[in-house]
Amino acid sequence: MISFGIMAAPAIAQEAGPLWAHVPETISPTWSEFYAKHGETRDQNVPAPDDIVGWRALQDAIRSRLRPVAEGYAKAFGLTFRDRVMGGVPVVEITPAKPASDNRIGVYTHGGAYVQGLAKTSQAVLFSAATGLKVISVDYTLAPHSKWQDTTAQVVAVFSALAEEGYAASDIVLGGDSAGGGLAAGSVLRMRDEGMDMPAALVLWSPWADISETGDTYETLRDAEVSYTYENVLGPSAIAYADPKDHRHPYVSPIYGDFSKGFPPTLIQGGIREIFLSNFVRLYQALDQAGQTVTLDLYEGMPHVFMAQLPEAAESKTALAKMGDWVSEHMQQD
Repeated sequence: MISFGIMAAPAIAQEAGPLWAHVPETISPTWSEFYAKHGETRDQNVPAPDDIVGWRALQDAIRSRLRPVAEGYAKAFGLTFRDRVMGGVPVVEITPAKPASDNRIGVYTHGGAYVQGLAKTSQAVLFSAATGLKVISVDYTLAPHSKWQDTTAQVVAVFSALAEEGYAASDIVLGGDSAGGGLAAGSVLRMRDEGMDMPAALVLWSPWADISETGDTYETLRDAEVSYTYENVLGPSAIAYADPKDHRHPYVSPIYGDFSKGFPPTLIQGGIREIFLSNFVRLYQALDQAGQTVTLDLYEGMPHVFMAQLPEAAESKTALAKMGDWVSEHMQQD
């Protein structure tokens, strides 16, 4: 099933300019204002793929900037954090004041192109708030300090630890955004291939499901993203995470997986001005043609992981509410 969430808004006068600065007339006023103000800091300077010292400095700076944002979101939604170690992997346990279930739980893998971000992230907070579930956010080792083989193994280890705590796979929903979405799907393929039970459902926000820069919108929407380009940010990050010869391995780029062997019900949510749009469509088609349950939920004029950038916007509220309903529908009931 494919669904589109489109918000109408009054026409806004436009001036010719770069594609990333274009303000669609069909989005909410909240997002119109966002596009009018952002984009001048497009792209960032990232280190060379093998610059360990440079990556560590950048990662520390980004963690310091993102951590208070997540803490503010948690306070607003009445959630608490607890640092833990599960299966030898550091995690952050995010707990609502009144969890929707005692025996169901979420796992979250954060985004950041595999080289940035942290488990205490606003995306994981929103995932917990929208589902009402306690969430285990995995603080996996970032690239280039860890390659894909070890990173997916860390996610698998967390699932093994949950099984030891008494959680059945049917009690677990796995979510992830951007690179975390690709990591979530790739890790599930690995779990399946290793004979483990798979989670009850997946939620993928703007998944980076093919890091090899393959797909139509890597070209056609190259200049539409307001924050970054593949050339200056994603390309070096992809090489830091996986050798180019491995970029089409299914655990790295899950688009290339064999879904006929089974896969959990999957919700893919994203915007139509993302360079990853081809990733969403191709992953949806791969799952659908393999006979798996999958929904592609696209939003007019939205950028990368839009629901976490402006959760107060109408489009974000719609996407989060639909995600919460979808998780409830596909998870084992109490």
